[in-house]
Amino acid sequence: MNQRPLMTILAVSLLLGGVSSGKTVWADETSTYPPWSHGHNNPSVGKGVNVTVPDVDNLPDLHGNMSHPELVMYVGGNYFFAMAPLVEAFEKKYPKIRGKLFYETLPPGLLAKQIAEKGRLTVGNATMTVPGDLYAAGLGQVRKLIAKKLLVGPPVAYATNDLTIMVPKGNPAGIKGLSDLGKPGVRLVMPNPAWEGVSRQIKGSLVKAGGEKLSKTVYEDKVKNGETTLTRIHHRQSPMFLMAKKADAGVTWRSEAIFQEQVGHAIENVAIPDSQNVKAIYAASIIRGARHKLWAKRWLIFLKSPEAQKVFRHFGFKSVTKADLKK
Repeated sequence: MNQRPLMTILAVSLLLGGVSSGKTVWADETSTYPPWSHGHNNPSVGKGVNVTVPDVDNLPDLHGNMSHPELVMYVGGNYFFAMAPLVEAFEKKYPKIRGKLFYETLPPGLLAKQIAEKGRLTVGNATMTVPGDLYAAGLGQVRKLIAKKLLVGPPVAYATNDLTIMVPKGNPAGIKGLSDLGKPGVRLVMPNPAWEGVSRQIKGSLVKAGGEKLSKTVYEDKVKNGETTLTRIHHRQSPMFLMAKKADAGVTWRSEAIFQEQVGHAIENVAIPDSQNVKAIYAASIIRGARHKLWAKRWLIFLKSPEAQKVFRHFGFKSVTKADLKK
């Protein structure tokens, strides 16, 4: 992100017995700066020299060794936190693939553009080309890319999710529901409709709660007056803005808020009632021209296995039902 650090590094003097020790202690920020996994989500076996510096040099949404991987997955960032335990369970099932997976957890819209670019991606001063084997996003997006012949159908649906309002710990702005997001002075951090698929579901929920007027207020009027900040990668930016007190609320997937609370970040969430909420269905398909189709097919089968479903449930996801697919 091209912005000033979101959290200030604090230098303090240690006082021992009322006398300053003269030592400078830097506040531990690694729990709030991505990558929140502290490198544990990297499935590579040999990691070499670690040059990660929080908020300076980090690539939290690229995982693994991109040199000769045997399975490359483009996974919508909405469940980046579930990927490490999923990969661990997959490697346990198939030991031969251990250390040979590479996956990205960027917004689905950006990953779709990467597919069109034959796997080329630029981060900072580095450009890399890692053609994908498998793409995972919302069912509607996956079907859209199948129709464009970027993916090969049929799609495999494997989990569902719904929305919540993410707020800083203690909910200082007193947010009680979606209608409060339209109030003057309430600062919002919201997914950008240009590449964040979740924005479509959010707009639908806003309309259910307060009509087109509320949706327009949040996504147009407040954008113009500066009270709504639109993200590029919301699953990273939204919690960071909230923890840095740069925003009062933001709508995200419920699983994302659950993860932030599980890892002890200063985040909580305000539930959205079913009458105003929407359900997303997650699906995946093989990318046309994939180099590792066998491993991609195995991953698709694995996603519906008891081991994978247990991981998804831990973060608040639910299994897909026949009724879900009929809606």
